[in-house]
Amino acid sequence: MIGDSGFGNNNKEHSFSIKLVQMLHLDPLLLMGILLLSTAGLVVLYSAGDQSMSLINKQITRLFLAFIIMLILAHVSPTALRFWSPWIYSIGIILLILVLTVGDMGKGAQRWLDLGFVRFQPSEMMKLATPMMLAWYFSDKPLPPRFKHLLVAAVLLLLPTLLIAKQPDLGTALIIFAAGFLVVFLAGLSWRIMVFLGISGAALLPVLWHYMHDYQRNRVLTFLNPESDPLGTGYHIIQSKIAIGSGGIYGRGWLNGSQSHLDFLPEQSTDFIFAVFAEEFGLIGGMFLLALYIFIILRGLVIAVQAQDSYGRLLGGSISVTFFVYLFVNVGMVSGILPVVGVPLPLISYGGTSMVTLMASFGILMSINTHRRIWAR
Repeated sequence: MIGDSGFGNNNKEHSFSIKLVQMLHLDPLLLMGILLLSTAGLVVLYSAGDQSMSLINKQITRLFLAFIIMLILAHVSPTALRFWSPWIYSIGIILLILVLTVGDMGKGAQRWLDLGFVRFQPSEMMKLATPMMLAWYFSDKPLPPRFKHLLVAAVLLLLPTLLIAKQPDLGTALIIFAAGFLVVFLAGLSWRIMVFLGISGAALLPVLWHYMHDYQRNRVLTFLNPESDPLGTGYHIIQSKIAIGSGGIYGRGWLNGSQSHLDFLPEQSTDFIFAVFAEEFGLIGGMFLLALYIFIILRGLVIAVQAQDSYGRLLGGSISVTFFVYLFVNVGMVSGILPVVGVPLPLISYGGTSMVTLMASFGILMSINTHRRIWAR
């Protein structure tokens, strides 16, 4: 009788937990992956930030606010998101134009708007607004899209990309372009058009090189030959690769990374935090971290495939694969296989703006999943 009673209580607690998660419109598997990744981020940030509790407390505060935004968006139905998509996109474009005219300067770039009570980057909202707009545009069109629809989509995609590249913020512009292009790709872009775009892009590289800023050209040249300026532009990549290599298979141990604690590694708590993780936890730790990312990406893709309509499938797929793009670009630049473009490691790097954007995208994914279950009843 005692055993039966305990089993019954466990069932009740399990049933209550499921109902609570469903009531909050959360996806348990996606939430578990996000929590594990965020915890790993706090662990490595404590080491990368010279064991500063002030830094950790700020990051926890930002995580808490980002989780609230995720929870709010999880309650917003995909129908409402689809309705507001063109409005959000239009507001974002207006804000980007204002940035170029009356925006604040910082570190040689004009990327911020100061509203008096808050200072923010409108380019961050376009990471979501652009794929939302393209998913809205294709949601009532025959798929695969016709050529005239692709032309309209190209305008919708290139407008925010060029405005942000003008600031200049090439890293964010590339992320937004990737997020929007993925919607077009998932809508059924033919391989012939993709080959044509690839050839056209390659032909335009000299033109792009001409319009790039000097520091952007230096990043590309440094990527091709970092040893040409080991104490200048090549310093970041060289020290990062030393940190990753010195970790070996098992790592030096938490708080024992020489590159970060002896201040050889620059931007160790932001863009280059993966090098700190790899040095302290080694190849095995790095593989575990990448496995967490892959788990989140695959769960997002499953949600996208099971979405109720084209809008949810296109937007959910774009969000999931864009998360992979974040990961690939950051790990690629830290390990020296891509140029340094200033893209943070998602949910690991110190910072608030990109974290809020990521959590908002996860909230949209959860909304797509949980509201699908509601409609299916």
